[in-house]
Amino acid sequence: MPLSDAFDLVVIGSGPGGYTAAVRAAQLGMRAAVVERDPEGCGGTCLLRGCVPTKTLLHTAELLDDMRNARAFGIVADSVDLNFTAVMERKSHIVRRLSRGVENHLFKKNGVALFKGTGRLDGPRKVIVDSVDVRQPLDADAVVIAAGSKPRDLPGVSIDGRRIMTSDHILELRELPQSLIVIGAGAVGIELASIFARFGSVVTVLEALPRILPSEDEEISAEAARALGKQMKIVTSARVESVAVKESGVDLVYSAGEDAPRTISAELALVAVGRAPVSDDLGIETTRARLDRGFIRVNATLETEEPGVYAIGDVVTLADRPPHPQFAHVASHEGVGVVERLTGRSVEPLNYDLVPSATYCSPEVASVGLSEAAARLRGRELRIGRFPFANLAKPRIIGREAGFVKIVADARYDEILGVHMIGPHATDLIAEACLALRLEATTEEIARTLHAHPTLPEALMQAAAAVQGSSIDA
Repeated sequence: MPLSDAFDLVVIGSGPGGYTAAVRAAQLGMRAAVVERDPEGCGGTCLLRGCVPTKTLLHTAELLDDMRNARAFGIVADSVDLNFTAVMERKSHIVRRLSRGVENHLFKKNGVALFKGTGRLDGPRKVIVDSVDVRQPLDADAVVIAAGSKPRDLPGVSIDGRRIMTSDHILELRELPQSLIVIGAGAVGIELASIFARFGSVVTVLEALPRILPSEDEEISAEAARALGKQMKIVTSARVESVAVKESGVDLVYSAGEDAPRTISAELALVAVGRAPVSDDLGIETTRARLDRGFIRVNATLETEEPGVYAIGDVVTLADRPPHPQFAHVASHEGVGVVERLTGRSVEPLNYDLVPSATYCSPEVASVGLSEAAARLRGRELRIGRFPFANLAKPRIIGREAGFVKIVADARYDEILGVHMIGPHATDLIAEACLALRLEATTEEIARTLHAHPTLPEALMQAAAAVQGSSIDA
């Protein structure tokens, strides 16, 4: 075995959390290394088979919608067709280019060493990298585990990657399916259902819980179900009894409530029931770090029970706050926080109440802060403001009028506790709400902040005014 290379920081995983941590460490003068085992390259699930490819396909679906509805804008665009092969090639090109950018630009520019292979802990201060023909030990003053997550299995359903797929498989399709069953109506399931429904597939969504997008505010979920129900069939409180594969597709049996079991058939079935941590084969057992249901247990500063060993992102569970949000932006912020603490900076723990959520379906859904139900569970007295996008000029101009903004505010102090949106560009508009909650803004402050006209962010201003009872256009 060759002599060990010594680093201030070794990161296992090159996803958004891992590469951000390594680059920030290098910026602060640390000698940093990243170990990545994915043969597809750097970038993790988000870049290779998650956020980036799905949003690329969603943008194509939005363009397709616009072109099909162009006549309403005075533009004649007859015979608009979808070239699915070209769509998927463009998606793959964008993914490859961004992945190479992480390795060839970010890492090389900042002097981050990249080791391609499987990284495993060998005690608290050493990582062993196993590649095809080399076994390389790395000594580390600190280790950050950023191993990410993978699609979760559904008990009783055998995923074969041909007829019964996960999100990993469906993003590599070569032909557009005529019909698709999506099992699970969280963000992943709804986004992929929205893509394929607009591409032309007949889509059925089955959700075990009573509502789709169950982590969102109930009113937002209801509006999403109404709007998306025009694009696809949605069945809630649905329990999958069995899935049988046949030559031409799948037969799925499900029951909903007290109704007798029903059978539906489709060319493909997608299992989108959440994501599981990638915590196996990491050498956790060689340290004092501990697992909790497969997740790596950490404290508020993301340190495991082994001093000097940290974990961030989808692989993490915090003892005092289950479940940990599985978002790329959370992993990135956590990675920066860990590194800056290691270099002696004072960094406050991430406030997980202020993590934005974004679902890029049509219409888009986004939120930050407490839902109305969560705020009431905490004993807060509330005032609620709502404002529909249809009452503004800009949504009418762009032909996207569905949805509304809802603000949950403290009745006594007027502090904004949560902002929930469904409508055009909601995933972009939520940024203003994130800043408002970060600065503990009141609805009066937002209502009295000048917003340019005509714009979409006026909806947030008007919703804040609605809390005050002073909205002009409500």
